[in-house]
Amino acid sequence: MLSYRHSYHAGNHADILKHLTLIALLEKLRAKDKPFVCIDTHSGSGLYDLQSNEARKTGEAEQGAARIWQQHSNDAGVAQYLQLLKTFNPGSRLRRYPGSPAIAQSLLREDDRMILMELHNNEIELLRANFQHDKRISIHHRDGFEGVLALTPPVPRRGLVLIDPSYEVKTDYERVLDTCVKLTKRWPQGIIALWYPLLGKEKDRSSWLRERFSQKKFIDLLSIELQVEPQTNDSGMHGSGMFIVNTPWQLDQQMQLSMQSLLELMGPSCEFRLSRLS
Repeated sequence: MLSYRHSYHAGNHADILKHLTLIALLEKLRAKDKPFVCIDTHSGSGLYDLQSNEARKTGEAEQGAARIWQQHSNDAGVAQYLQLLKTFNPGSRLRRYPGSPAIAQSLLREDDRMILMELHNNEIELLRANFQHDKRISIHHRDGFEGVLALTPPVPRRGLVLIDPSYEVKTDYERVLDTCVKLTKRWPQGIIALWYPLLGKEKDRSSWLRERFSQKKFIDLLSIELQVEPQTNDSGMHGSGMFIVNTPWQLDQQMQLSMQSLLELMGPSCEFRLSRLS
């Protein structure tokens, strides 16, 4: 939806889950000495000022990344995420939050590539300003659902795609399912990482999405969900989830440990669920 801007939500609990998962997937790709490509379908601006009017209006980062960024974790994945936040914030205050493009950029090697897509007119200009000087990165002003199908299979063939629309448009749920089905046919070896929200009972469609993904029998389908408060009858977001298609070997075990470590930092009101769906 063209009215959506992630600057209002940067650094919230959904970003923590999404970026912790993204780092784990990229490290799996980096484990082999072969180049890979990272595709981001809904890139936003890629880097966020948590002192901006938008971020301060919602204050979502205060209950997300700002709560944990100076803590310590013995889990390698969580520790890597926290260290990345400190790299972007050398002072004592969390001021800058790296979006998915910035996190992925920090893990690209010389021969790796990244493709970023964004449809919002203002966000695309910020995205270009932040990343256009990196020759490993190509930036496209286009609809991410259309673009990811048009640009796959990519070169190199190894890689992943992150799909995280706003879901403010109800048809996004059908579009993510349709896009993932088509992607697995166009790019069978590609890893798909799909983010989705857990909403109040009035608007939640996570069960519908989970059922449909299970019916499609995707290869090595993993579900990871983080819930930060109980579900209520309103329409607010109380958590979020990730579907991983073509889950790398032992990622489920690794994420199980990372999520347990994350919950120790975030507090007793949070819980997670990790399950294999195929």
